[in-house]
Amino acid sequence: MSSSQNSSNSSQGYNITSSGTNSQGNQYDARDYGDSAANSNSYHYSNNDGSYYYSNPNGSTYYNDGQGNANYNPPSQGK
Repeated sequence: MSSSQNSSNSSQGYNITSSGTNSQGNQYDARDYGDSAANSNSYHYSNNDGSYYYSNPNGSTYYNDGQGNANYNPPSQGK
């Protein structure tokens, strides 16, 4: 797995704490939105098959299979 550390994307409101390509060839990045984020472990995957997945700072998740089908899970109400 290749990876890099700590690049800034401050115009988007986050810092990328790690990124790279996993053993399946899918690209990922882990994102730090700061202490105020409900989900401090946000990340994004962009997969070889055209699908992609977001774990968002508000606790929601979003998956798109790359063929027009998507699944959104809202933030949990417990936090």
